[in-house]
Amino acid sequence: MTELARESVWGTVNRRLRSPAAWSETVDLFAILTAASLPWSTSLAAIFNVAMLICMMPFLDLRDFLESLKRPICALPIALFVLALVGTLWSGAPWGARLYAVNPTTKLLVLPVLFYHFERSSRGHLVFIAFLVSCALLSVMSWLVFLHPTLSLKPDEPNSRGIFVKNYIDQSQEFTLCAVALAFPIVKLLQQKRVWLAALLGAIALSFFVNMAFVVISRTALVTVPIMLAVFGLLHLKWRSVLIIFAALAVLAVLAWNTSSKLHTTIETFSTQYKLYKEQGIPTSIGLRLEFWRKSLIFFAEAPVVGHGTGSTRGLFEQAATGGAYQASSEVIGNPHNQTLNVAVQWGVIGIIILYAMWGLHLLLFRGDALANWIGLLVVVQNIFTSLFNSHLFDFHEGWMYVLGVGVAGGMVLNSRRAGRSAGEARS
Repeated sequence: MTELARESVWGTVNRRLRSPAAWSETVDLFAILTAASLPWSTSLAAIFNVAMLICMMPFLDLRDFLESLKRPICALPIALFVLALVGTLWSGAPWGARLYAVNPTTKLLVLPVLFYHFERSSRGHLVFIAFLVSCALLSVMSWLVFLHPTLSLKPDEPNSRGIFVKNYIDQSQEFTLCAVALAFPIVKLLQQKRVWLAALLGAIALSFFVNMAFVVISRTALVTVPIMLAVFGLLHLKWRSVLIIFAALAVLAVLAWNTSSKLHTTIETFSTQYKLYKEQGIPTSIGLRLEFWRKSLIFFAEAPVVGHGTGSTRGLFEQAATGGAYQASSEVIGNPHNQTLNVAVQWGVIGIIILYAMWGLHLLLFRGDALANWIGLLVVVQNIFTSLFNSHLFDFHEGWMYVLGVGVAGGMVLNSRRAGRSAGEARS
């Protein structure tokens, strides 16, 4: 009996190892695990992502995959990586710094892989559900940490109130994306008279906003939320509905302003920090950004076409450092906290053209009125606007949010278009 059971198990395993469909399901599983683990752990997300790529290898149609790389939506992320690699040749930085600066662009190579796989898979929506559920659980944990700070794994981090893992910028990015992304299915469900499910999703979206209003929110999220909501209103609602919703949001904003001391503090830091920087040169958060941007524009003007090379940014800031130890002008950094300037300093106008072309084509990819189109569009819009204040495409967490969101949603959109073409060809 034991022998038969052992042979049966081995036979099942052997069949799955020989089955392309089984390997495809495994790729889907690791993509889901990557999305679910991203809000909690960078290490687990990296491990699951590598496992996903490995599982694609056994039955990958190499010729078909290479053919898919010719599409501009795939070619441009690869071009940005290649530019970073080639940019090491004219950089004056040590080779260790050059290669280290190439690393943030390597994640872009996963985009074409995700496009290819999820153009052929029917489980892309599960990746987004996993991310939403994971973020919802994290919001619950955030409240627990807010009430019992000893539970936090980041007790010594600045602005760690309500932060269980990672930091308040990453958490705000996740909660903002989930809350605004839910607007689309809520509206569609209401149109279909499925009120209870719409109410459930509305409650989840509201819980994210409440957490950001009363626990912790980043200034970047505070600026980009209205933009993302405006994009949704303009694309998916009638003008009358837009006015009603924005009136309701204005009332909620006033209510939050009058009841949330955390929101007051976050907004007041804009003017306070700017004044301290301008009048005394103190390295406040806003003051440092302004200083980084000012110097980065000077570096860009010195080498506008091809830039100073990969990994050159920190060395340039070291040479430009002036003033005392507690002055903003003395700060040295390898990231100017602006995606365009980060690219411009290292690779000049060539890098900017590739970056903006990639963003533009990814925006155009998501034209349409389906959930995948909306999620993909929102991910690109969020990345573009938050990259005004950070180098989010090159940051680990926000960069992987872009790669997973655009890659999976893009694959789903390509899948639906291919299915539409196939149905049209069959009818003709």
